[in-house]
Amino acid sequence: MAHATVSETIFFLDQNSRIGLQAQIRETIVSAVLSGRLLPGAQLPSTRKLADYLNISRITVTLAYQELASQGYVEPASRSAYRIAGNPPTLALEAAMPAAGADHIDWSVRLRSTFIVAKQMQKPLDWRRYPYPFLYGQMDPSLFDLGAWRDCARRALGREDFELMAGDFAAADDVQLVNYICSRTLPSRGIRASQDEILVTVGAQNALWIVTQLLLGQGAHAVCENPCHPDMSASLRLSGAEVTAIDVDKEGLRPASLPQEVDAVFVTPSHHSPTGATMPIERRTALLEAAAAKDFIIVEDDYEFEMSFLAPPSPALKAFDRSGRVFYIGSFSKSLFPGLRLGYLVAPAPVIREARALRALMLRHPPGHLQRTAAYFLALGHYDAVIHRMRQEYHRRNIVMAEALQQNGFTIAGSSTFGGTSFWIEGPEGLDADLLMNELRQEGVLIESGSPFFPGADGPCRFFRMGYSSIPANRIAEGVSRTSRHMQRVSRQ
Repeated sequence: MAHATVSETIFFLDQNSRIGLQAQIRETIVSAVLSGRLLPGAQLPSTRKLADYLNISRITVTLAYQELASQGYVEPASRSAYRIAGNPPTLALEAAMPAAGADHIDWSVRLRSTFIVAKQMQKPLDWRRYPYPFLYGQMDPSLFDLGAWRDCARRALGREDFELMAGDFAAADDVQLVNYICSRTLPSRGIRASQDEILVTVGAQNALWIVTQLLLGQGAHAVCENPCHPDMSASLRLSGAEVTAIDVDKEGLRPASLPQEVDAVFVTPSHHSPTGATMPIERRTALLEAAAAKDFIIVEDDYEFEMSFLAPPSPALKAFDRSGRVFYIGSFSKSLFPGLRLGYLVAPAPVIREARALRALMLRHPPGHLQRTAAYFLALGHYDAVIHRMRQEYHRRNIVMAEALQQNGFTIAGSSTFGGTSFWIEGPEGLDADLLMNELRQEGVLIESGSPFFPGADGPCRFFRMGYSSIPANRIAEGVSRTSRHMQRVSRQ
């Protein structure tokens, strides 16, 4: 029986791609087999013919075909030609798969109905193509030392380091990273802790999740700020605890407003999320006294303190803790780059032992190579250099943005007194920040609606956040001007 001959025109190579030419050829063939476009027995172009068509070396095509043959996708047909194998790996898998719909599952019954999904803040993955991205939490790669990071990654792949990280950490953490946190990071926040009081986590959110699982459950009482990060409020409600959200003012959470029954209070005292308010010493003292009197735990999320270019940041709340009632959450993802996903939890040693056991059930431990790379980056001084560059540039952008907001008549409802990377804006009465955000996207402007920070609120939200870590200084003024024009039009609708 004659078999179809595959045209070389189905092959396309991107010479500028980071993927090698051999890999691109293999991906083309495997993808076509998986999708059913290439059937068993189909004749592939000869190595010479395909090489001439693609204008590449014949050996490149030969090696790609040979690799596919070793994987069972193709088989030799003659000296220089190959065809799709009669029984490629996908056929056996497809034969074992049940027919679609043969065993329908009613997921509405199987899944727990108590799951709570936080309202997500909308950040397009392709945000870099927008000319005016006022997104909080995104990085400017021009300020990061990628060469130094690569060097640290290579160091972490040295034989001694590799043998250590290639093994099973057995739920332990990288000793060098923990030592740095103990000796450098925490003392800069006024905190003293030993190694057995620190747990490395996959970002601050992972630390928050672990803490809520340890402290809360059905019948427990938790307190959070209003507004607050949507992931925090969702995590608390998912724990099954009764949650009370206390309105913040220009000095953060008010201890006098705490309910009588409370097991844990979740706060961002040094830099409230999202307003940037800083809790003064008097309130911190009152909160610690209330914790002792009512016997509750304080969970402190301390983020972005490194971006202190206007004034030195206030000490962490944990620095004033003398009884171990404050659990401290920090993160390197905010200060370096969000995709790093490395954070840490500081708490009494018995708590960390339980937290480590709980983390081991979910992910064992954060990747060893990532921990060791970060440890080298910190220890060799690259981290301090990056933070210095960021402070200088963000200070410049802060000045430009504050002037642009003032000139366009914006009401700044909150910003950090020591620096930070964003402004919390209050729009006019009747503004729908969700609608404004969506319309501005069509104009190349990205802002963040404040509605996810008020999970229990009804009706439209008039607050929104504008960050400046991801936008060049020379584009800020025009982006703010466009935002102003659209805000006025949307608020009149």
